[in-house]
Amino acid sequence: MALEAGIKEQLQQYLQLLEGEVVIKVSAGTDATSLEMVELLQEVSSMASLIRIETATLPRTPSFQVGERITFAGIPLGHEFTSFVLALLQVSGRKPKIDDKVVDQIKDVRGHFQFVTYISLSCHNCPDVVQALNTMSILNPNISHTMVDGAVFKEEVESQNIMAVPAVLLNGEMFASGRQSIEEILAKMGSQADVSDINGKEFDVLVIGGGPAGASAAIYATRKGIKTGLVAERFGGQVMDTMGIENLIGTPYTEGPKLVANFEEHVKHYPVEIMNLQRAKSLRRNELIEVDLESGATVKSKTVIIATGARWKNLGIPGEAEFKNKGVAYCPHCDGPLFKGKHVAVVGGGNSGVEAAIDLAGIVGHVTLLEFMPDLKADDVLQKRLHSLANVTVLKNVQTKEITGDTKVNGMSYIERDTGLEKHIALEGVFIQIGLVPNTDWLADNVERTRFGEIVVDGHNQTNVPGVFAAGDCTNTPYKQIVISIGSGATAALGAFDYLIRH
Repeated sequence: MALEAGIKEQLQQYLQLLEGEVVIKVSAGTDATSLEMVELLQEVSSMASLIRIETATLPRTPSFQVGERITFAGIPLGHEFTSFVLALLQVSGRKPKIDDKVVDQIKDVRGHFQFVTYISLSCHNCPDVVQALNTMSILNPNISHTMVDGAVFKEEVESQNIMAVPAVLLNGEMFASGRQSIEEILAKMGSQADVSDINGKEFDVLVIGGGPAGASAAIYATRKGIKTGLVAERFGGQVMDTMGIENLIGTPYTEGPKLVANFEEHVKHYPVEIMNLQRAKSLRRNELIEVDLESGATVKSKTVIIATGARWKNLGIPGEAEFKNKGVAYCPHCDGPLFKGKHVAVVGGGNSGVEAAIDLAGIVGHVTLLEFMPDLKADDVLQKRLHSLANVTVLKNVQTKEITGDTKVNGMSYIERDTGLEKHIALEGVFIQIGLVPNTDWLADNVERTRFGEIVVDGHNQTNVPGVFAAGDCTNTPYKQIVISIGSGATAALGAFDYLIRH
């Protein structure tokens, strides 16, 4: 398969960065995927004299091995093409762009770790996991990693009951699902990061959260010349799980991961101290405001801006938790390809739910959309598109009762609200898109919140606690939008600066 001219030109530039020979061992058959894979690898090797291809017999066909411990089963195109290019560079000897402390942490891991990650090429969460495990495999001879494209190895995916990606197996047992950073993977393996360098640090403004509100707050605060820190469980927050963004003013179209990369690059342009993979555990006010982190460290600040965002809301019905990643899913872009040709449901008639149903209709056999209210809440343009699709059924004014299944989802029960009748539909997947719940449980009763858990703020985004501000989706701001969160973060930072001046 020939690469497009633009991609080939970019690839040529990257391949010039190779530092040593890279051997690619190829296990191919006569099937169409094998032929496409071989053609891609031959084209890549023709562009770099340091790449050598050998024929081999690997556990999966079609697949190829880069170096000694990284394998791609399938063709790493789409979102995974970058994973392939980075593997080539790092196997050649180029140093990964990660913190030296993390490098040491990886090298110190003892034991035998054979990772397998099941992915779909349309999944925007998968490359982070693939690239993290590839990097770990390069740095530690005790670690190996295989990426498996679920669309190519369908029988294997079904035999393993993989119904959500990325899904990571370690030594044959389920290890993790969803987006994972290197630090998160290491923590799951029992390797603890050293937090002595952040414990006890003091700031003028401490931002908790790395989404649009947190990034905006950090930028506005540090531009005022005050010492700014940012604590984030993962930079980007929920935006990392968002694909098409078409309502960010001045940007007709972008995608979540790309927008987050821009946020992070902008924040790093200033002297903001970013403390990644840190989750806040509690907050109290003494002489300074003290924030305890789950890692054991405590960070102090004169003012704090809480921007912890929100997470997907659960239905709270029987079967939801039991069948999570076994047919119950929350990301149609990531997991949709695993349900090709099957009957799935989408719960939620807002923009997210209707967009999910439209996307899935192009992949699955049939989509049933269920909405609790008598009418859909999505924008008219989305509703018109939805109703134009022949393989979509819309059920309005219904209450979901139970997700049924054995080892995986096989259906859903619901009640017609106007008649009281209970009905059941046979399904193989359920995508839940019913809104958000704020990430504020850790605050307990220290900060005033609404009955929905949203932090109550005033016009300056200040809470009831002096010196503590909040911004974005975790607050009682009525509309949850990226552009509103950005403005909210700026308001909170300016409010915190004004507080510092007056106190």
